Amino acid sequence: MSRHSQVRSASRLQERLDSLNTARELAAGVLADAQLEAVYDVLDRAASRRSLSTGHTVVGFFGATGSGKSSLFNAVSGSNLATAAARRPTTSAPLAAVWGEEGSGPLLDWLDVRDRHALPEVADFAGGEAGLILLDLPDIDSTTVENRQLVERLAGMVDVLVWVLDPQKYADAAVHHGFLRPMATHGAVTLVVLNQMDKLNAADGNAVVDSLRGILEQDGLAGVPVFGTSAVTGDGVAAVRGAIRNVVVQREAATQRLSADVARAASGLAEVSGDGEAHGVSSQAKAHLVAELATAANVPLVVHAVERSFKRQSARRTGWPVTRWLLRFRPDPLRRLNLGRDDAKPELNRTSLPPAGAPGRARTDAAVRAFVDDASAGAPGPWRAAIRGVARDGREQLPDALDQAIAGTDLKASRRPLWWALFNAFQWLALLLAVGGLAWLGVVAALGYFQLPTPEVPRTEGWPWPTLMVAGGVLFGVVLALGGRMLGAGAARVRAKGASRRLQAAVGLVAEEHIVEPVEVEITRLKAFNAALKAARGG
Repeated sequence: MSRHSQVRSASRLQERLDSLNTARELAAGVLADAQLEAVYDVLDRAASRRSLSTGHTVVGFFGATGSGKSSLFNAVSGSNLATAAARRPTTSAPLAAVWGEEGSGPLLDWLDVRDRHALPEVADFAGGEAGLILLDLPDIDSTTVENRQLVERLAGMVDVLVWVLDPQKYADAAVHHGFLRPMATHGAVTLVVLNQMDKLNAADGNAVVDSLRGILEQDGLAGVPVFGTSAVTGDGVAAVRGAIRNVVVQREAATQRLSADVARAASGLAEVSGDGEAHGVSSQAKAHLVAELATAANVPLVVHAVERSFKRQSARRTGWPVTRWLLRFRPDPLRRLNLGRDDAKPELNRTSLPPAGAPGRARTDAAVRAFVDDASAGAPGPWRAAIRGVARDGREQLPDALDQAIAGTDLKASRRPLWWALFNAFQWLALLLAVGGLAWLGVVAALGYFQLPTPEVPRTEGWPWPTLMVAGGVLFGVVLALGGRMLGAGAARVRAKGASRRLQAAVGLVAEEHIVEPVEVEITRLKAFNAALKAARGG
């Protein structure tokens, strides 16, 4: 493979690793820690392997007891290293045959392989600038726990996996279910060798190979190369050696192995997460939530109080001065709720609205639940739980936040319309007119009582002016009062509508901060997670 292709493959791998890490970070707190830890292990192994020799390909020989794995290792490597290793007291230690020793040390240190042997070049095998490390490993069905753990560890670290099977146990469920099937994503870096073919005749050998291919297809490894060999006679060994040489020369095995690890880890995340995207927040669902929260927060009660308070203030400013003072004994509806005060500090003030009872709390819970169910529809189970969780946390803060929002809303209670001043001025003129008429009549009556000369009182259409002044002043005051009451009622409704809009907006901000925005953050996180997961899987 050309240098340019290798660079491009490495770049694609880095992008997938970055996407997998992004998916892992986004899933924190949503998916199980154990699954996220497994993904981190993959990322950590990938970072370690890519920092070590890229000029060496690590090929591991895996096989069960009696498969002839070590004999095949010797035949392929052209040495008797595995035979010598079998006589060592620590059979659990892996053995390495190395071609191209320079730069292999740190890589073998990372693999924790201590028994290393540098071998000369074998014709048609490991040649040129490419390096090769063959590993002979303990049996995968070893009864020693340490051996099995070592095999499982190195199966997750080597670049190429060579599975050595034998005609007697090639269909062993422990091998297929325990190792091959879980590594179905690693077909590009997997070779399967059916050893000991010298024990079968040609017809039986072909039948066993066909049967093995069928089982591998069930394992998800359809198309994986299958070689029939005999370490005793040497049949098929050259083909295995050639396949390994091709892998080494291409220098793509490490990248392909890590890509398969990423795909497997991403598939694991996808499996525990589930498929699907959340429906998202709709304007209709948000409007319904705000309306329900406003009702639960007694916004209609406040709006009604605004209307009644304005009517009261209007009557005090435009009513007949002789009787308007009686309104002082009627409490202001807004003040009773601790609202509408000019000196109130919203950040410190609280309303005197009645606390939500069981019906109010149930209504709030139902509204939040309906909103979350609509927004999270279609999301996988763990993500729906996460969305519900943030909404539940926000729900706990709603009562206090809504009370503060209402207390901090400018209800325009201190704004006095200009027509109040005009009506008030005319009312006092009407009162002065009536009082002036009464004073005039009083003077005339006093003069008559004391038998003093009484001046002629001007008349209009036979009606004395003082009497007309009293009647006109009183009548004008009453008409002004009635007109002011009617005008005040209309203006009160307008002011109440304005207060309702502002209160609804305040409730909407609370809903946005404590419910809508956290839900949208989780939905966006799910969308980003799915996108990162798709990129990590190579989609």
